[in-house]
Amino acid sequence: MKHLGQHAVVIGASMGGLLAARALSDYYAVVTVLERDALPRSDIPRKGVPQGRHPHGLLARGRSVIESFFPGWTDEVVAAGGVRGDIAADVNWIGHGVTIKSAPSQLIGLLASRPVLEGHVRRRLMALPNVRVMEHCAVQNLIADNANAAVTGVRVKAGDGAEHAIMADLVVDASGRGSSSPAWLEGLGFVKPEEERIEIGIGYTTRVYRRRPTDLGGKLAVVIAGSGPNWRNGVVLYQTEDRWIVAIGGYFGDHAPDDDQMFAAYAGSLPTPEIHDIVAHAEPIGDFVRYRYPANLRRRYERLARFPNGYLVFGDAICSFNPVYGQGMTVAAQEAALLRDCLEAGDADLARRFFAAASTTIDTPWDIAVGNDLRHPQVVGPRSPKVRFINWYIGRLHMAARHDAKLAAAFLEVANLEAPPTQLLHPAIVMRVIRGNLRRRSNCTATTAAKAGA
Repeated sequence: MKHLGQHAVVIGASMGGLLAARALSDYYAVVTVLERDALPRSDIPRKGVPQGRHPHGLLARGRSVIESFFPGWTDEVVAAGGVRGDIAADVNWIGHGVTIKSAPSQLIGLLASRPVLEGHVRRRLMALPNVRVMEHCAVQNLIADNANAAVTGVRVKAGDGAEHAIMADLVVDASGRGSSSPAWLEGLGFVKPEEERIEIGIGYTTRVYRRRPTDLGGKLAVVIAGSGPNWRNGVVLYQTEDRWIVAIGGYFGDHAPDDDQMFAAYAGSLPTPEIHDIVAHAEPIGDFVRYRYPANLRRRYERLARFPNGYLVFGDAICSFNPVYGQGMTVAAQEAALLRDCLEAGDADLARRFFAAASTTIDTPWDIAVGNDLRHPQVVGPRSPKVRFINWYIGRLHMAARHDAKLAAAFLEVANLEAPPTQLLHPAIVMRVIRGNLRRRSNCTATTAAKAGA
């Protein structure tokens, strides 16, 4: 490993910040993570992670990358009550109104609460001898050199109200969607990045229920992606051995109510009955919790002609996605791996190299999330011929994948960011989609003819 500097600072101790700090720890003598919250001593939700009370499952790609940073981490999460599972065999996936076929695969995911997933990463990180975390520490601004060409540190306010400077060779902003980086950069004389924003008005309501091993026929989860006519989505995920976590919701204010009967009725409007059966019959544990998410947001740092040395933006501060697709932690993990690769090549021109690599990685989950959201007729955004074709084709793929485990696995590999979307356009996959839809039409024709004869 190369030694690139004495001190690196990371703004934010959520999953993205923790993984960025892990990548930095191999290249800087000291890494300091600055967090405005008080970090919990046990795995409970905290204010700075508003999604901490809602469902989280780690995609296969995210789990494998985090495991590479912290060997044995998966086993630790499982020992704490989580569960590893086959994403294709142990989960019912419903998209475009149909359930795709379950079958064993090599896609191994991890189900646990967000506080458990994050807590085990945080403890593993803090066990490193050159990493420290400063709590109750709010970053006020950047410190730059006399020419404003390089960031040299941050100005912070501590919990006691005292303000002081923390100097660093590299500062990484992992403060999340509400990042102040655009304003800070403008204050230093740089241009703010372009923003792409796709309004979706998504909202969901969550509750925890008592789990019985016989629920869901032994499956670990059900995931329903929103589709017409009502565009409602929902999940029920294994949380611990005796608990399910359920979240249901929709677009543009069509959010599930926090009332027992109305919540169950809303669950009954989903295209498959599994979630309703849990909500209607299982024992609730705790109150309803709501979450609102206004828009997919991407900041195009890779397009900036000028950017200060000694500074990076990371994770949700670059791009945040509709959370129903479960991509955020996995993309943060991928960016951490990219950061490690960029640092291995040295710190010269680091920002340009990292933003270019991150942009390429973000393209796939962004296209998945935004492309699927653009199927909703009220979502405003560019529907290029490519987007319209892909959405049509994925619909046909789902229809064929109801009875074709190979198609289902191919789709889930892409959804779990383990394979590029182009895999779904491989001639062998396209032929399976065509044959599956021809077979479906033939069956429908035969059924119609039989009814007519009767």
